[in-house]
Formats: sequence, C-alpha cells, structure tokens
Amino acid sequence: MKKVENAGINGIKQKRKPFHISPDDFFDETEVLRKNYSELIDNPEPSRIVVIPSVSYGIANVVNNIPFKDGEILLCDEQFPSNVYPWWRLKEKGFELKTIAPPNSEKRGESWNEKILESITDRTRVISMGHIHWSDGTLFQLERIRAALDKVGGLLVIDGTQSVGALPFSIKKIRPDALICAGYKWLMGPYSIGLAYYGPAFDHGVPLEENWINRLDSDNFSELVNYQESYREMSLRYEVGEHSNFILVPMLHKAIKQLIKWNPDSIQAYTKDLMKDAINQLSEWGYRIENENYRAHHMFGARLPEKIAIEKLGHAFHTNRVSVSVRGNAVRISPNVYNDEMDVRKLLKAMKEPIFASKTLEQ
Repeated sequence: MKKVENAGINGIKQKRKPFHISPDDFFDETEVLRKNYSELIDNPEPSRIVVIPSVSYGIANVVNNIPFKDGEILLCDEQFPSNVYPWWRLKEKGFELKTIAPPNSEKRGESWNEKILESITDRTRVISMGHIHWSDGTLFQLERIRAALDKVGGLLVIDGTQSVGALPFSIKKIRPDALICAGYKWLMGPYSIGLAYYGPAFDHGVPLEENWINRLDSDNFSELVNYQESYREMSLRYEVGEHSNFILVPMLHKAIKQLIKWNPDSIQAYTKDLMKDAINQLSEWGYRIENENYRAHHMFGARLPEKIAIEKLGHAFHTNRVSVSVRGNAVRISPNVYNDEMDVRKLLKAMKEPIFASKTLEQ
C-alpha cells in the first residue's frame, strides 16, 4: 500500500539524523504494534507477540523448545518448506515425522480434515500446519484439531502466513501454542519481518539468539552493562536482535492498522462475492474447485481439466496480463480488496482460451 511505502521512506529519512532517535524509540512503536496485532488476531496478551525476521526463524524457536523427548510430529503434505525443514532437526533426537497427505477424493478438503483428526494418537506431540494450505487454500478446522490435541496433550503450531490478515483468526478460540506469520503476504507489510505468538508452553524456553534487547530492564540504557540473567516477560525473549527496525516496523504497523479497519471478515465477504460467478463458470468449464466450506475465499485452487496443458494456460495468463501462481496441477487464485470485476473478466478470458482451443482441435 502507498501508506506502507511512505512509512518505509520516512524511516529511511529518519536515519539521516540518528541523534534524534531516543532510547524510547527502540521500544515504543513495537509495543503499539504488539497491541494492534493482538487486536487483529484476538489475542488478550500483547506480550506474547514478538518481531521475527521470517517464518523459519519463528518455527525454529518452537522446535528448539519442544517440551517432549520423543513421539510424533504431524505435518500436512506439501507444506511450505519453512514449516518443514526446521522440524527435520527433531529426527536426530528420535522424533518421528509423519506427513498427512490429502485423500484422492471428490470431497478433498473434508476428507483431509478427517484424516488429520484420525492421525492424532497418544504419541502425537505436535501438529504444525497452516490455517489454510498454501498451494490451494484448503481450509483446516483448527478448533476441532485443537480439541483433539487437548486429549493427548499435544501442541498446535500454526503458520499463518497465507491467512492472517485476510481470514479471521482468534487466539482465544483456536488456542494455538504458537502462531508464526511472515509480514509480506496477507499482512501486506514488507519483506524480512514477521510476527510470532508464543503461548505459555514456551514461557521458559531458550531463544535462538542472546541479544541485549530481550533481557530484563533493557529499556534502561544507562544500565546495560549490568548484565541480566533474566529475560523480559512472557514471549519477549524470542524477538530477533535489532527488532526495533526503524524502517520495517513502521511499514508493518501501517499495514496492520489498515487491515483492522478493513476487517478480515469483510475481506472474506468481498472476495466471496467478487469470485462467486467466476467460480461457477470455471466449474462449468471443468476446473475443479473445493467446496466453499473447505476453502478460503481470498485464496483457492482451481485444478485443471484433463487434456489442458499447464504450459498453454501459462501462455494465456501471460498474454492476458493475469498474475496468478501455478502449484502442481492447480492454479492458485488470490483475490483481495484491490481486485475488481474487470480483473475477474481478464482471469476468466485467460482460463477459457485453452479450454475452447482444445475443443476446436478435437473437432
């Protein structure tokens, strides 16, 4: 957004005169950022929100502080790598990583959710997953999964990168043990910054790095050489070093304040209405799209009809100047408030061309 861009430019200009930056400036905006982000995700404890540079960093803090010695770690099939690679470290410690693939069924989303629930056993220690799947927008029923984990004492770790900001999320209702979110996707912020929520299970963990700003009384600059054994309260021990980024933090903060005004519920309603007729049309042409009860409205996959080569579809997108992502045999469509009916017509034109070209060749 323009206001996010301007916040970054102002942050760069501020660095021209660093002597105007006071000790309070290292803390003030991040403290307000925690409160505003907490409003967005329905979190009653802002001190559980920390600034991180990436999802992999946020997940690594979790992996390094798992309060178990063995058992199963459950992952969804084809998750984004940042929520997979950190967990590989636990294989060295005797944990078993189990991947839950979607069933080959017409009711793919519903069956996948049931398969996840059925996979939870007394040996399940953690499920680490998204609120929606990053490649096709499959919606996971996190409240049911949380309830099942409660019965076996397991932890729920969520990568919210593809959902938080556009899809409603409630810490109170879902009760995750960790929610990790990059800032550059649906939070509409810049690259190289994100936000993490860590629940009580991680209150006494060891952070990835031992930086000065995460220690108790670090806001008292005159006493910094009186080294502290203790960390700051709750989750603040896990923040990345130099988290008082005077360029990236104001950018992300501006974006989150705008998202609060727009409201994720309203974003879902807008994108649902915008794409409703288009989804019906795509289904008539043979594209397979998940039932709306098991997909998000701001991001969903359209799986290709048979006989349609992805290369032809990619060419049609290019010539019609349509920007989407191709993930396997699915086109990932991601509408938001900046899209309108004209954009949808261009999308349909591009996705129609290979269908009718194929029928012409058959004739």
